[in-house]
Amino acid sequence: MRPLERVVAMSTMTYLQAVSDALRTEMRADDRVFVMGEDVGAFGGAFKVTDGFLDEFGADRVMDTPLAEAGIIGTAVGAATVGMRPVCEMQFADFVACGFDQLVNVAGKMMYRQGLSVNVTVRLPSGGGFSGGPFHSQNPEAWFMHAPGIKVVAPSTPEDAKGLLVGAIRDPNPVVYLEHKNLYRRMKGEVPEGEHVAPFCARVAREGEDLVVIAYGAMVHTALEATEDLEDASVMVLDLRSLVPMDEEAILAAVRRCSKVVVLDEANATCAAGAQVAALIAERAFEDLDGPVVRVATPDVPIPFAPALEGAVLPDVKRVREACRDLLAY
Repeated sequence: MRPLERVVAMSTMTYLQAVSDALRTEMRADDRVFVMGEDVGAFGGAFKVTDGFLDEFGADRVMDTPLAEAGIIGTAVGAATVGMRPVCEMQFADFVACGFDQLVNVAGKMMYRQGLSVNVTVRLPSGGGFSGGPFHSQNPEAWFMHAPGIKVVAPSTPEDAKGLLVGAIRDPNPVVYLEHKNLYRRMKGEVPEGEHVAPFCARVAREGEDLVVIAYGAMVHTALEATEDLEDASVMVLDLRSLVPMDEEAILAAVRRCSKVVVLDEANATCAAGAQVAALIAERAFEDLDGPVVRVATPDVPIPFAPALEGAVLPDVKRVREACRDLLAY
């Protein structure tokens, strides 16, 4: 007799609602979890992720802070060392630079120096595509990939937005959680109700065998659109989901299967996550390649305000499609 499979109730949510649902789920389940940041309380957050939280959980667990990112992260580190599970919101990912020292040199090295767990989650609303300009559109994930002791995740779907955030809150290490602003209300999907944890590993967003596009965050959807019905080719799309730890085996397996690789990254090209993926493939899968590893990324320039200029620098469907066509013809 086969065991009964667990039936999971699903709800349709936007990406933003899934982030909010993850926070509510964990705050209801564990009174050690609290949120803090600029305007997260009465205002409900810059993007309304924590709207209504103050009424449900109170000011002790939904803490409005001064405009001081170093203070936010430093306070969270202190709380984590005594057993709390703080979730910090940076209004925009760009602003985390003001708290860089506390995150990289304190939170990231506390386990190494003192053997203390720092269960801090730092939420970074990241990415461009909405004319936010050079101070509200960055993708700073590579800063933290280079800093030992910090995990980095970047969901592309509402389901993973919930599952990866729950996983981050429960992880004993500091986790940088990148939530792409351009997905907040644009992307909808089925999300498990109640407890849902996604592993920090890659997933195959679409199967294929002629070419693989490796991406994460909002670029996964760009990759899917760009390669749909592409010259009758069978194109795999691999969603990294986690940048640290990076699922090297999933990447290498995709290369072995497809032999041609496009790495897609919204961040500035130099030293980006995509550069690490390309280096991994060059070191460990060179013999499996039937062409050069092709990268599509943002040039090393600030993100412009003007929509036409922003659209010219950020990777789009046209650029990805052309890169794939050229590589297929190689």
